[in-house]
Formats: sequence, structure tokens, C-alpha cells
Amino acid sequence: MCDIFDAVPKADMASMEHPIFSLSTKPDTRVREYEHNGIKIAIKPSVDGLATVHDRDVLIYCISQLMTALNEGREVSQVVRFRAFDMLVATNRNTAGSGYSQLKAALERLAGTRISTNIVTGGKEIFRTFGLIESAEVVRETRDGRMQEVEIKLSDWVFNAIRSKEVLTLHRDYFRLRKPLERRIYELARKHCGAQKEWRISLALLQKKCGSNSTPREFRRLVMNIVREDREHDHMPDYAISYDEQEDMVTFSNRQGVKMVLPPAVAPHLDPDVYETARMLAPGFDVYYLEREWRSWLPETPRNPEAAFLGFCRKWVQNRKNTV
Repeated sequence: MCDIFDAVPKADMASMEHPIFSLSTKPDTRVREYEHNGIKIAIKPSVDGLATVHDRDVLIYCISQLMTALNEGREVSQVVRFRAFDMLVATNRNTAGSGYSQLKAALERLAGTRISTNIVTGGKEIFRTFGLIESAEVVRETRDGRMQEVEIKLSDWVFNAIRSKEVLTLHRDYFRLRKPLERRIYELARKHCGAQKEWRISLALLQKKCGSNSTPREFRRLVMNIVREDREHDHMPDYAISYDEQEDMVTFSNRQGVKMVLPPAVAPHLDPDVYETARMLAPGFDVYYLEREWRSWLPETPRNPEAAFLGFCRKWVQNRKNTV
């Protein structure tokens, strides 16, 4: 059950790298084939069309919830349930009746879009056809037709990426970008520029990675509009975007919102017997409070969690004696 209200937005790296989702706001029923650096992808739509960049919000919401739960040491499942209202609010969507209708349509396109690829996720190379989600079900529905709870089963491909933590954090303002091309360009910048000072890419390759079906001339016009708006309003999250007409190159510059961070130290659950020893070492102290303090202080994941925790308890008591 998705119940983490402040989960940080995260997306899987494979679909940030490759043009899985359609940029079209109208039903896109063309079969898309993409090949780059040995990766081959065929994306096939259902009669409802390909899943769109905005449909991706559902996956981002689920990935964000599951990653937060994993980081808290909780068990996660490939089947997730969430309140439709929570998802709509978290992704800056309309919560009126049309928002729920759009969510239903998104679920149908996500389940109907089939992918054949040799992308590696979780150390496994998958050569088969699969959907972005395996199934979706409205668990509860109000009398006026609005969804209350939705249950979906993520594909093995997406779930493997989650379990292997092959995900990246997105800026919360990602959901404020309304143009599909702006979102796609941000995803590519987040994936390739990351915490670097800047990243450059030719306009032709950018178009290929975006999966845009526009003519090169029209794509250049669309990108230049985004560049112009960003220059005037700084509306693109994390990265400033510029275009060199002479070299036909697009440059993304880090606004310093994305910094290189080390993964948080995570200690597994402690053996129950260690708490008795901790009580003897720190008489009068709440050992569970000490455990929380220890976990928040950890500079790195310890090789022997029990010994590390007991050492922390000794230091805690000694420091308190020295201040008395």
C-alpha cells in the first residue's frame, strides 16, 4: 500500500535513457523502433496508442513509493495499491472528474504498450516482450465514478530496476512541466549530465533520444522555444539549457541543484539479543532511541552492525559522563 506522502520523485534509469514514451498528446499508434550503442528497442502500441510521457507519472509515483519503503528497510511487492487522489496530488494533476478519467486512460495505455528489448536491468539481460505494467484494477470506486483505490502490478523489468536501485531522483518541479518535450529533455539531462558541470549533445542525437517524430526543422524550432523560455524564466529544473546554432549543439548546465551525494548508510535489523547487552551498557537509556540515533549518525554501512551499535552505546554513555 502506497502510504508515504513525501516520497521523493524517482524514475528508472533505463526509460530515462531511451525513448520509451510517446511525446504526442494525441493517440500515437505507430510502432517505434530505436537502436543506439547496441541497445535495440521496439515499442508497440495497443489500439489506445502508446503510453505517453504524462502516463509515466503513474510509474514515477509507484517507483518513488517503493524506493522510499526500501530505504526504510520495509518489504516491497510487485503489486502496489494507492489512493488515486494521493497520486494525482503528488504529480500535480487535476483532481476533478477529468483527472480520474485521464488516470484510467493512462493505465490502459501503460498496460497495452508492449516493449521488446535487450536492455539490462538488475544484472539481467531481458530478451522478451513485456508491458510497462502487467495489470491494473480499480479496487474501489465512488458512486460518481471517481476512483478511490487503484491496484497495479508492475512489470518484471520495472521491478528489477527498483530492487537493483537503478533509479534517479527527479526535481519536484518536473511535474510542473506541461510540455512533453520539456519533460523528456529534462529526463535526458538528469540521466546524462547528472552532477557534472555541463553536458553537450548534438541536436540530431537529442531528437533521436527524445523519440520525436517531428522534422529536424520543426524539432529545432521546438527546442529553441524551450531555450528561449528557460533563458527568460529559468523554468527548467536543475539544468539551464542553451543552443549553439553554428555547431548545432545543445548544452545543459548544472544549476548546482544536483550534487554528487554518497548513498545513505543502511544497517540491517539488529539481532534481538543485542538489545539486552545495550541495556547493560547504557542503563537508564531507551535502547530503541539510541538505535534511532545510531542509524541517523552512521557514516557508512557497518560490517558488523551489532558490534557497531554496542560501540555507539558505550560512546554515548561515556560522552554523557564527560559532560556531567
